[in-house]
Amino acid sequence: MSQMDRVDNSVEPKSVATGFDLNRVREDFPVLCQRPHGRRLAFLDSAASAQKPRSVIDAVLHCYEAEYANVHRGVYWLSERVTEAFDGAREKVRSFVNAPKASEIVFVRGATEGINLVASSYGGAFLDAGDEIIVSHMEHHSNIVPWQFLRDQRGIVLKVAPINDDGELILDKFEAMLGSRTKLVAITHVANALGTILPVKDICQMARSRGIRVLIDGCQAVPHASVDIQDLGCDFYVFSGHKLYGPSGVGVLYAREELLELMPPYQGGGDMIESVTFDKTDYAAPPYKFEAGTPHIAGVIGLGAAIDYVRSVGLDEISAHESDVLGYGIRHLAGIDGLRLIGEARERAGVISFVLDNVHAHDVGTILDQEGVAVRTGHHCAQPVMDRFGVASTVRASIGMYNGRDDIDALATGLNRVKEIFG
Repeated sequence: MSQMDRVDNSVEPKSVATGFDLNRVREDFPVLCQRPHGRRLAFLDSAASAQKPRSVIDAVLHCYEAEYANVHRGVYWLSERVTEAFDGAREKVRSFVNAPKASEIVFVRGATEGINLVASSYGGAFLDAGDEIIVSHMEHHSNIVPWQFLRDQRGIVLKVAPINDDGELILDKFEAMLGSRTKLVAITHVANALGTILPVKDICQMARSRGIRVLIDGCQAVPHASVDIQDLGCDFYVFSGHKLYGPSGVGVLYAREELLELMPPYQGGGDMIESVTFDKTDYAAPPYKFEAGTPHIAGVIGLGAAIDYVRSVGLDEISAHESDVLGYGIRHLAGIDGLRLIGEARERAGVISFVLDNVHAHDVGTILDQEGVAVRTGHHCAQPVMDRFGVASTVRASIGMYNGRDDIDALATGLNRVKEIFG
């Protein structure tokens, strides 16, 4: 994911990315017309869930209004139309992340289910007591808890790779942890609470040279820059649609074809079978073996529309624009007395996390809301990260393609209002 730029805090703000029309992008997102408390909406919570462009909303609406039926099961016109759209979305996902085959793309409810699927199916079938899984200290809970389940059920050993005071993975210490019992590395691509971009390609090379499988949580990566799964060399990659400007309740698990062939089904039911008798069930080929029941049809089609939209804007253009806004935000907020940035990695994307002296994060968020600024406050489903930095919670301003420097200015103005109120 080399398109993500290193944030440079030492120079004056750069001009907005050439070829990126922020006003036009904003016009594509109907929600941005809202005026909370009579203020222009500065939505800075895309890391939790991104807003939806009109084309995605229209695609979901069209599915329900004009072509809804169940997929893969009907021989009539409506079913054939929606099946074509559904299967087309799988190919869009494959192309978007440059997976070798569409059959390696499994639709799930979100990245959380994707990780649980791998933990239950792959972990349950191929990991034994004493085998080791390595995660980093900056993981989202969804990339910690499923492995704890496996630890408690099967006796595997869960190890945690340390991070430094800037919120960066200590790569040499991580590499030293890779041993003969290490069977899986499960690691984030971009940390949701810090914005740190991890060197996942290097991690994959280290692991593969030792025969270790790698799962990457790409939720915070795919909205910001191009991801090439073949270039990374991972075995599993997961992300959620709702962070990629698509619908909620739908996500993607990429897994190597040879692994999907060997892994047992995660759930049983309709559409994941070839034949069923009371004595025996023969399973369908991947990816259908892992897609039991009626899928989130409109959600998958909406995810395909989101990918179309992101590509139409241009991932390189989005990355350059967001890097400009992020760098401007870091410089601007660093100058506010009493504000401490949490995580200052050299390579980061999309997130500015901070605390304000003597003011609880929730109070900061409440006052910012009155100023029309939407941020996330709390532990961001990453409590070990909070513990690492000695804080209970942070304020997190996260950037999407529709954010500009004016949103950062609104945030800074709101923070000055917080300081006025709390003295």
